[in-house]
Amino acid sequence: MAATAAPSTSLPTPRCNSRRNIFPSPANTPRWVTVFKYPIGRTHRATAGRVESLTGTDRSIGVLATDEEGDRIRRLQNGSDVRGVALEGEKGRTVDLTPQAVEAIAESFGEWISENTRREQGQLDEKIRVSVGRDPRISGPRLGAALFAGLARAGCMVFDMGLATTPACFMSTVLPGFSYDASIMMTASHLPYTRNGLKFFTRKGGLSSSDVEEICERAARKYTARRMGLGGGGGGGGMPLAATRVDFMSAYAQHLRTIIMERINHPSHYHTPLKGFKVIVNAGNGSGGFFTWNVLDKLGADTFGSLHLEPDGMFPNHIPNPEDRTAMSLTRAAVLQHSADLGIVFDTDVDRSGVVDSSGTTINGDRLIALMAAIVLREYPGTTVVTDARTSVALTRFITARGGHHCLYRVGYRNVIDKGVQLNRDGVETHLTMETTGHAALKENYFLDDGAYLVVKIIIEVVRMKLAGFDEGIGSPLNELEEPMESVELRMNILTQPKFAKEKGAEAVDTFKKFIEDGHVQGWELDACGDCWVSEGCIVDSNDTPAAIDAHMYRAKVSDEVHGQHGWIHLRQSVHNPTIALNMQSSVIGGCQAMAKVFRDRFLLASGLEKILDITQIDNYAEKGTN
Repeated sequence: MAATAAPSTSLPTPRCNSRRNIFPSPANTPRWVTVFKYPIGRTHRATAGRVESLTGTDRSIGVLATDEEGDRIRRLQNGSDVRGVALEGEKGRTVDLTPQAVEAIAESFGEWISENTRREQGQLDEKIRVSVGRDPRISGPRLGAALFAGLARAGCMVFDMGLATTPACFMSTVLPGFSYDASIMMTASHLPYTRNGLKFFTRKGGLSSSDVEEICERAARKYTARRMGLGGGGGGGGMPLAATRVDFMSAYAQHLRTIIMERINHPSHYHTPLKGFKVIVNAGNGSGGFFTWNVLDKLGADTFGSLHLEPDGMFPNHIPNPEDRTAMSLTRAAVLQHSADLGIVFDTDVDRSGVVDSSGTTINGDRLIALMAAIVLREYPGTTVVTDARTSVALTRFITARGGHHCLYRVGYRNVIDKGVQLNRDGVETHLTMETTGHAALKENYFLDDGAYLVVKIIIEVVRMKLAGFDEGIGSPLNELEEPMESVELRMNILTQPKFAKEKGAEAVDTFKKFIEDGHVQGWELDACGDCWVSEGCIVDSNDTPAAIDAHMYRAKVSDEVHGQHGWIHLRQSVHNPTIALNMQSSVIGGCQAMAKVFRDRFLLASGLEKILDITQIDNYAEKGTN
């Protein structure tokens, strides 16, 4: 999250609901807003004398210790997010997202947003207002207290949204009656219950990787000083913080209901346009249950048979993830059992979603992108669709056959969203940006990757089709989408200390590029993707100010004497973990296994990279066709 990209200032503001006047201003707290108390650590000011007292060996040991302490915070950066281990329970992983770390990061964000807001808007005396939401992870309450404390230390007013979604956090900065200066969502998306993290928003959208790097660097200095006893905070006792509790999710649900009612404009029952429709929702025990109770049910839909709606931070049933096979198969079974018109699968924090149509066809990955492209191209003919470079050649043909343009870009939802914003800024009309994992952002919705809004678009299309007399399911346009014969993803762990993993990973991926450019792998060449050319960081930016590379990646098209061009191979650094991911697709049976053999023998072994990479999965797939 889910994160968002900065929207163009010319974007229209989505309509709010007719009850907008009941939303409170900061000076007027109505009866449905309550106040909670959280502890804040005492402030201890550092003295220069204590630093200067470290000399000789003591100073050297102190510097080494503080460097490592700071690195722990820096390594929590996860692209444009912060993620870490919040609870014991993962083999080989220690807890690194502690209350002390969260407090330092929250305080640093509060200072960062205060400085930037005052510089941009001239708010010299007003306190910065920050909303905070979280998913149901069991580490949330404890880390939340530290989050509130850090924001308060930075002088921010804190508004507690409680259980929320990542897109709702951004929307709390723009919906009338709230319009907070910034927001933080505490979530680790689909990762295990032991993990947690932070996603940051301003009114412009989600922060960039460089912004989060700056905040984590600032937090690393604070954390180090406090560990050395040179600064205050860190979760101790002290004066209580008053955090205002707000029911934003009700307002956000009303916002979504209004969009559905207005755009369907049902001729006989305007306020219940989903009457007669049966929808199955699988929330995976994450934050998505609200969509069933506060959106679909109130619009007249029959949601009986929906799955795992109650929030449970242990996620006992399956991973809340639209890419998860169990999640999709359970939803498919429920759709068929109850003869539903649509099935919906949300991830934990609802910035991603997948669907199942009435025939039981699961729609995620390339299929979901194709479905959304078909919908958006009817509304905005000729528009450009931006995706990551793992999508199929068949998807490009699907989009261009409908008059659209397909721009492939770097993997990473922030990268894809930012590319769409940049294209619009440069005069290239772009209404849809999507990553294969299910992140979808539309220009009409602030380029916010919102899984609930994505489903809203699909639901509107389902009802329109029924009203127009079409009985085929929402997946019917996908009959024209060719499926690749084979598609596989393999991973290689980087065999080095965590603090060196990013550097070593970049070196390995750049070596891949050089091997191909120098002709060491016969039949492979860097790939021309859509409207762009694969070069720096996978795809070179077409403007004069290219975006910073957050992870190195390249894609090559693959040919041989027997089949000609029959597939592609994509190698990339992981933003999230010390690994390198390898994606392959082929239009011939056995093509991916053949590519894996060439990749291992002519690149990994020939370059000596097997000494720093665990190539077990590559070996297994090359020899047995399994990983």
